[in-house]
Amino acid sequence: MKNLLGSSIKDLENVALDYGQAGFRGRQIYNWIYNYRNKKKNIDQIEVLPLDFRKRLKDDGFKVCDLSIYERNLANDGTLKLLLSTEDNESIECVGIPTEKRLTACLSSQVGCPMDCKFCATGKEGLKRSLKASEILDQILFIENEMNRKVTNIVFMGMGEPLLNIDELLVSIRSINEDFKISQRKITVSTVAVPKMINKLSAKSFQILGNCQFTLAISLHAPNQKIRETIIPSAKNYEIENIIEDCKQYVRDTGRRVSFEYLMLSGVNDKIEHANQLSNLLKGFQCHVNLIQYNQIDEVEFQRACLKNLQSFQSRLSHNGIAVSFRKSRGLDKNAACGQLRQNARN
Repeated sequence: MKNLLGSSIKDLENVALDYGQAGFRGRQIYNWIYNYRNKKKNIDQIEVLPLDFRKRLKDDGFKVCDLSIYERNLANDGTLKLLLSTEDNESIECVGIPTEKRLTACLSSQVGCPMDCKFCATGKEGLKRSLKASEILDQILFIENEMNRKVTNIVFMGMGEPLLNIDELLVSIRSINEDFKISQRKITVSTVAVPKMINKLSAKSFQILGNCQFTLAISLHAPNQKIRETIIPSAKNYEIENIIEDCKQYVRDTGRRVSFEYLMLSGVNDKIEHANQLSNLLKGFQCHVNLIQYNQIDEVEFQRACLKNLQSFQSRLSHNGIAVSFRKSRGLDKNAACGQLRQNARN
């Protein structure tokens, strides 16, 4: 263990004891790391520790941060997008979305993405690699430090497919819950859906976390298999009816309802007949639909559904007994909205 981020109090106490220090030195490290008011995160800047102890830790390769800031972009609505550099010179983006009472961190789980959804910028360069748990958690520290607020909610809706990095995802959720003191109920894991991985997610959550209380959000975006395959190439490997059956099992296993994200694309999936098909697909189990306006990216010609169609679609779902809401986009003027994150080229 060289990166201390994500370590429990017990882990850090043991580090201190290994260096001949009292156990409370480990608790001091812990409190320093997870206090968002502490802007200094390097080992040699943890001023509460004896200088010799800090030097020995640093000389032995211990650290707190894996990432560094390359670029900041603040949108007119207060949304902050950060371009972060990894130690192997890759880059990822994360977003802080503030409201009066909340600060939501939109986190990346991979560098790039292998899913190549046609409406999303992230996958245009493919997958470079998955992130370590410390790299996932580091994004929270940077958002908190830059915005000078404690993060209250987490969404894994940034770059990457979280279920293809499931072990590091769950290790990071453990730390978010126990170390950052953010309830699992305020964490959302968004996935395009990967065969066999929804069941694996709930099973491994009970193994690693002891329970499974976070929200699972499926990026469905279509009312039938044919349309889904046209906008999500990986859908050909996972029939939409099978996704729904796996989600029903997830509800039975966890007691948590599933959310379905539905991006409204003009002329593609926004007609009343599509609303009726979606209603028939989802009826009969505990779920919720988030309708999302499309956020333009340069590479594709999709158009945002008009407000009238969105409202009619929402009304029909509600009339058909489906719980539904409309999620407004944030950070559009800085390309920080859903589907707009990418591994930006750096000069």
